[in-house]
Parts: sequence; C-alpha cells; structure tokens
Amino acid sequence: MVALAALLPSACLPVSDPADPVPPGRAQAIVQGSDAPGDTAAVALVARRTRCGGEPPVLLCSGALIAPDVVLTAAHCLAVFGQEGPYEVFLGQTLLPEPGAGGRFVRVTQVVAHPGYVPATHAYDAALLRLATPVNDVPPFRLPGPTDAPGVGSPVRAVGYGDTKDAARPSGQRRQGQLQVTGVAPGSFQAGPAPGMSCVGDSGGPVLGATEGDPGTEVLWGLTVSGDVACRSEAVQVRVDALEDFLRPFLEAPPPPAAPTPLPLDALCQEACATDAECPAGLLCVAAGDAPARCLLPALQAGSFGAACSEDAACGAQGVCARLEVEGDAACRCFTPCEAAVDPPNPGDGPPDTGGGCALAPGPVDGMWAVLLGLLRWVGRQPHRRSSRCRSRNHSA
Repeated sequence: MVALAALLPSACLPVSDPADPVPPGRAQAIVQGSDAPGDTAAVALVARRTRCGGEPPVLLCSGALIAPDVVLTAAHCLAVFGQEGPYEVFLGQTLLPEPGAGGRFVRVTQVVAHPGYVPATHAYDAALLRLATPVNDVPPFRLPGPTDAPGVGSPVRAVGYGDTKDAARPSGQRRQGQLQVTGVAPGSFQAGPAPGMSCVGDSGGPVLGATEGDPGTEVLWGLTVSGDVACRSEAVQVRVDALEDFLRPFLEAPPPPAAPTPLPLDALCQEACATDAECPAGLLCVAAGDAPARCLLPALQAGSFGAACSEDAACGAQGVCARLEVEGDAACRCFTPCEAAVDPPNPGDGPPDTGGGCALAPGPVDGMWAVLLGLLRWVGRQPHRRSSRCRSRNHSA
C-alpha cells in the first residue's frame, strides 16, 4: 500500500449458520476455452468510467444477467469500492483493449451483497446489482429449479471475461470453457478441467449445467468464486440454488421510487447535497471534512458540468471532458472543478501553499488510478483478507 501511495498523482479526490467454506484462492478466468458469442447474458463488471479520452475500461469481474435489470456476481468483486461504489456492467463480446462493435454499458444503481458472505471462506460469495436501464433484448440466464443441482461427474460450462494464460488471447474477451464437477457441498461445488478452467477475472461469472431430463437446456448452476493459483486444477463455485432466499426478495421487489428532482448540472459547486438521490446521473454525494457535501463523479473533485464535448481541448484550460452518462450524444460533458488550479510562479517550482491543499485541477486519473485509490481507502478501514478472484486491469484486486 505504501508503494501504491507513492505512485499516486497529487489530486484532491473524494473519500468515499453459514454455507460450507470454500477454499480461498486467486480470482479465476477461462483457460483452454473458446469465444462465447452466444452467451449474451454473461456480462463484465467494470469500474464506472470517468474520462472521455479513450482510457480502456477497468475490468473488475464477470457477472450473470438473471432479470432484465438484475445482475448476479460475486460479493468479493465489491472489495475495492464497496456496496456504495461506482459500477457499470458491459454487455458484448469484446471489452478490452477497447469495447467492440455492438457492445454497450449500463450503469449500476443499487448493489446488495449476501448478508451471510464470509470473505475468508467465500461462503455465500454473491451480490446483486440493479441496473439503471432494463436490458430487454437479452434473455437472462435461467435460474435452477428444485431438481436442477450439480452432481459429481456432471459437465458444466463456465463463461467469463478473465485471463486465458495465453499472451495472444488477452483478458477482456467473453469466453467459455468446459469443466467437470469433482465435488459437491450444500453451498458450493468444485470442478476440474475438461479441458477448460476459470482464471483471474472470471469471478462472478456464470457456470451453466443441463436441466434434469433436458440436456439441451442450460440453467445457472453456479458462480465462479475461487480456485487454484495456477488456474490448472480446481475451480470453486457458489451454488445458485443455495441463494434462493437471497435472490427472490430482490427479484420480486417493486421498482424503486422515483428520485427527487436532481440538482442542476451547472450549479453543483453552489448547491450542497444531502443524499445520493439528489445528485444527477448517479453521482455520489460526498462530504470532505467540514466542507458542504457535493455531488461528485468518481476520480474527480467537486465541480460542475456544462456543454457536451468529445475531448478535453473543448473544455478550456481548467476543464476536462468527463463521462457523465454511460452512453448517448450528451454522455460526455465539460467538467470544471469548483476550485481552480493555481500554476506555480516559475517552471520547476512546486505549487504555492493555498491553505486548503485541494485547489488542484483534475489530473489525468483514469479508471486504474481510481481503483488503486479506492483500494487504499478500503484497506485502511477493513480487516485483513485473503486475496480474491477479482481483477483490475493487470492487477488482481
């Protein structure tokens, strides 16, 4: 953490009776697999994109669409930003190195981790994500019925966006791999290569098996949560049929009430907020010290949003082109910080002492730095945990 802190740029950022134990391990991705163009309900969980300058998305985990507006993923995928963090999901075959044609992002508005989740063992390692916009043109995965359960020797198919252990096939591509169930417990099951294997970045991704009496129909048997470090011999999945009491209330809940009229985009420096619901476009209401709470976009300090833009050059000396919405002609808008930057008097001099220490323009903080900053904040307030199976670019979370 000290090494990471030394690398961070100077910027003023917002602070923002269990199931059977699962062997801890690294995050998982598809090794010895193939492309999965038909698995459109398998999604990628990414950190909310902040800038419009072409930075690649930050892959955190994989996930499974189980209703038009609900994604099921692993709870440990929330370790960096928490349940209140900034997330999006990506639907499409290719996320990295840049989103492919036909891919799309949807903002996440609500996150709920399983109340029985145990980080040290991965018991109940599951979380539900509510999407801002229903995905009505993608059939969700079928949930298991009373007789749909994995058995030792059963073939299963894992899908995810993680590593392949092949330099010619990087992560960020939706892929599939065949595995075989090697052990079953009340809340989880293990699988070995047949010949595929999940790996780093596949956490939260769907593991599919055939229904009783109909081998041509697949249901969502499990979610990838752990495995061996080398991604060669063992993958561990949380059983979806063991999550029934967690899934049903969320799926059957009525739509959330309409949010109050949000604060104007061009007045966010003058108008304080009290809750996230008052912030437009899913911004977070953040208080720093004794200053009034402001609506913030992750990785940027407090500021206001103006005209639509496509690049930083259109936003003046103090502004940047920031991504306010996930998609659309006006998704990117000129962002101007509430406190203007102060240039040093001479080249090479440090910035003058302004007293507050936060009068800095938003630097080129892309999604990777946002994840590292979030990790630093999170580690400071959480107990020590074993490494999990999430992924953020080339760093395991």
